[in-house]
Amino acid sequence: MIRSIWLAGLALLAAPVHADVPSIPGVDAPELAALGPNKVGFRSVLLTHKNQPDVENANPEGTEAPLVDRTLRVDIWYPATVKNGAKPVVYRGSLWAEPPFPPVHFAQKGMAVSDAKAAGGKHPLVIVSHGYSNNPAVMTWLTENLASKGYVVAAIHHNDPNPYVASPGTRAAPNFNRPRDIVFVAGELRAVLGDLIDADNVALIGYSQGGYGVLTAGGASLDPAGPNMDLVAGGWLKTFARGRVQADAMALKGVKAVVALAPAGGAPRSLWGAEGLAALTAPLLLIHGDSDPVVDYKSGALAAFNGAVNSHRYLLTYKQAGHAIALNPAPPEMRGTVWDMDWFEDPIWRQDRVNAINLHFITAFLAVHLRKDDSKAAYLNVAVENSDDGQWNAPAGTAWGAYSPGGEGVTLWKGFQRRHARGMTLQHQEAAK
Repeated sequence: MIRSIWLAGLALLAAPVHADVPSIPGVDAPELAALGPNKVGFRSVLLTHKNQPDVENANPEGTEAPLVDRTLRVDIWYPATVKNGAKPVVYRGSLWAEPPFPPVHFAQKGMAVSDAKAAGGKHPLVIVSHGYSNNPAVMTWLTENLASKGYVVAAIHHNDPNPYVASPGTRAAPNFNRPRDIVFVAGELRAVLGDLIDADNVALIGYSQGGYGVLTAGGASLDPAGPNMDLVAGGWLKTFARGRVQADAMALKGVKAVVALAPAGGAPRSLWGAEGLAALTAPLLLIHGDSDPVVDYKSGALAAFNGAVNSHRYLLTYKQAGHAIALNPAPPEMRGTVWDMDWFEDPIWRQDRVNAINLHFITAFLAVHLRKDDSKAAYLNVAVENSDDGQWNAPAGTAWGAYSPGGEGVTLWKGFQRRHARGMTLQHQEAAK
């Protein structure tokens, strides 16, 4: 099932911060999921990519795609100075309901404060690309949390077409737009954010279709014979395929780290091929459920892990988890039907639990590669690949909720509590020499 989210509007309203804010992990979260020391500010900007091919609305029978100005809203979270009593945001949006019913509207509480004064400067920049027809408002578990840890996080509204009514060519348009949007926004933010960011210290994070986007923008070159090449109007995707004059324009130079959650692009045939995945050299963290019915695990994250031979890479796998591993827990309005719930929640894994584990490993990964904090590598280089095999004979008197220290004689994954590192595997491969 292709999933789609269309945000009807984003409103900023008064609300208290409490436990149901997705970016605030629960007591059973692993160690590095915890909020950082910074308060968080929020604002949106509009960026216009001029004279871009309108591959979504072109005549599928034609050979041309008209040029239009492509306007993108980018939501930005950043370390901030927040006044006492400042009211945090509430994000409001809607999701497509099960046809033929109308969209379902929902509210999502946040912790960020709109237009708060930015604190500090030269922060690493993290660009986030959401799933097909999703929206940044449903990934605040990630964006707000990372901003509290000293990152500037920019999430793009990609404005995907509605897949339920779109032609095959229109549905294929994001394969062209995603990496192009990412490269464009990264360039524009250098001017928009100025000294707030370190423009040479950039990571990319993407979910599902966004996973395809960040792998491609992160350096995986597109196979000129790959699927969707003939579907994208005007032959525009072919223009940026491997070996073509504009191929390099599909990639963002100097990316320091790439995180792809349930990445699309591997089925029915790989959009990159073996040569394309081997072109990835940035450090890579892949996260996927091995029972994903939307994006196949074996041809998705597992294939990317095995194929990105020139990248220092990790693959975190949730056993029996499906596709819903990267959105906020379902808000109350989205719990009325199974269809609505399935946008957000896995039928087996608790969503807040998945998000906390994601945060733990993403935090460690970004710390190592963007902050050069080698002490966090111990959270990634686990003693046993299968989490179920981990052991910790904690000394008498150790608090039950204490985190595993790792190290000699301890195989329970570092930073996890006893009985809470279960149902996962974490694989690791060095880059080829």
